[in-house]
Amino acid sequence: MKIILFLIFSPFIICCNSTQTTSEKKESANVKTNVDYANTITAQDLKKHLYIYAGDEMEGRMTGSKGQKMAAEYLRNFYMDEGIESPIENNNYYQNVPASFFEGKRDPRASENVVAYIKGSEKPDEIVIISAHLDHVGMDKNGNVFNGADDDGSGTVALLEMAQAFQQAVKDGYGPKRSILFLHVTGEEIGLYGSRYYVENPIFPLDNTVCNLNIDMIGRIDPDKKDNPDYLYLIGSNKLSQELQDVSTAANEKYTKLELDYKYDDPDDPNRFYYRSDHYNFAKNNVPIIFYFNGVHEDYHKITDTPDKIEYDLMAKRVQLIFYTAWEVANREKRITADKL
Repeated sequence: MKIILFLIFSPFIICCNSTQTTSEKKESANVKTNVDYANTITAQDLKKHLYIYAGDEMEGRMTGSKGQKMAAEYLRNFYMDEGIESPIENNNYYQNVPASFFEGKRDPRASENVVAYIKGSEKPDEIVIISAHLDHVGMDKNGNVFNGADDDGSGTVALLEMAQAFQQAVKDGYGPKRSILFLHVTGEEIGLYGSRYYVENPIFPLDNTVCNLNIDMIGRIDPDKKDNPDYLYLIGSNKLSQELQDVSTAANEKYTKLELDYKYDDPDDPNRFYYRSDHYNFAKNNVPIIFYFNGVHEDYHKITDTPDKIEYDLMAKRVQLIFYTAWEVANREKRITADKL
């Protein structure tokens, strides 16, 4: 009798187990990882944004100019459309920088940093800042536009793509444990003003700022690297935190496999790039930083720095590296520290 019952019910048991296994496999297949979100950062989307952001209509984005205001509006509208919140107040993405802050500059005009924010799910008070400068140098006396596609349109649109990727992770239930601030600073070209204004008037306490990942020119190829273009210069990544550089190195080895070149960390480097972009105002306040940079090229600060000269596939890979680094920093169990102070 027991044998008969077993034979009757065993197909049912096998069927149930088979169904359960299939369901588990299906559920597992729906789990998303950082790779899925990094893959949403594409050359096509970067190009779409950059042709607008570095177009002639923006008039070279000189600090406080009409074109710079248009550029800021483009960024604000993107964040609003994506449902990414402001850390200031609802629908207000501008950290206003008064004209008086630019005192000493010719024709100082009020400007604004543009800020957007994704709140961390477990450690919301710890902030990872990803930054790029939104301004450029305007137009010449003949009305020629300095488009600034690489400097720093490339960094600016990189932030948009990373913000969109992180926001999709939030929608899917995989949002970062720590908060992320996307910080577009003004006035870099005239003296790192926007980033200095932020650190002097931080939206979140600097003591709570885990690190600053700063992007300034990542869309071109240094002539010295023309035979090995799969590279990126990293500057200052271990000056304050060896831990931060180790995270960056591990992310690159696992995912993007770029050549990470640290030659500009040489204290005797005459270019002094470490002191020349917005990360420096964070570093001065003991916030660990990485400055991502492709080096200078023949179109640097010329009217020929245009969107058609950007290496979009390479740029996408560079942005993905920064995204992977930010993802790890935002989600690791322990906070990155300035372990070299």
